[in-house]
Amino acid sequence: MPVTVILRGVNGPERSSSDEPQGDPWHSFGYITAGVGLYGLIGFLLDRWLGTHFLVAVGIIAGAAFGIYMTWSRFNKPHQPKQPPYDDKT
Repeated sequence: MPVTVILRGVNGPERSSSDEPQGDPWHSFGYITAGVGLYGLIGFLLDRWLGTHFLVAVGIIAGAAFGIYMTWSRFNKPHQPKQPPYDDKT
């Protein structure tokens, strides 16, 4: 018989503890912003090093795509019910 743990916060409503990701929009904002910033910077540095003018745009688009993918993979996990630990006391 599975046991659900209820956490009672001082300032917040009751919620059950689980490993499921929460739907916080700041996570997706952070993933996309960090991807655009990091890969845009890498593209900028490669542009300066190679003497080109297009890699910064490629880096920004790739960073946005990776950020969207990270958001999708974090929040689109299939629900798997937890199984109780195996007890071999028979």
